[in-house]
Amino acid sequence: MDDPRSADPAGRSGAPPSDAELLALAMSLQAAALAAGVTVSTAESCTGGLVGHLITQVDGSSGYYLGGAVSYSDALKRSVLDVTTETLSRHGAVSAQTAVAMADGARRAFGSDLAVSVTGIAGPGGGTDAKPVGLVYVSVSSANGNQVRRFHWTADRDGNKRHSAAAALELLLAGANEAATSAAAT
Repeated sequence: MDDPRSADPAGRSGAPPSDAELLALAMSLQAAALAAGVTVSTAESCTGGLVGHLITQVDGSSGYYLGGAVSYSDALKRSVLDVTTETLSRHGAVSAQTAVAMADGARRAFGSDLAVSVTGIAGPGGGTDAKPVGLVYVSVSSANGNQVRRFHWTADRDGNKRHSAAAALELLLAGANEAATSAAAT
């Protein structure tokens, strides 16, 4: 597992991505996934299915998107995504470790080549000093391992969800591009 890093791959400086920007990311992901011949699944908590929704807004997404789980509760994280009780009790639902476990669980459950997970605190309530509102972890699981990123958004609930969905699509896009590069090298 990579060390969780604070990152904003798109260089967003505060304004949440627009519908058009989110759709453009989903279209880029689709093109890359189809070109690489990889399948994708999702495991979402704080985004409540937004990543899956954006993916399926693009005609032809069934060519690579297998499905997803919205696992808002810890019970569903355990039963659907096989996140261990130990991971949840030791690190909490909003942690790099849980994000990795969610992505791994989705990849196994759906049989996809790539899986993305999003877990965080969208707000406006629920934050603490240690885990403030806007704290989000995004992870992508592949046969090559995991990538995990830590973000701290400062928008309202909708904006935090949009930022998180964009980050998830970007990390999936990077994974699909990596798969395409690996396939071309062999």
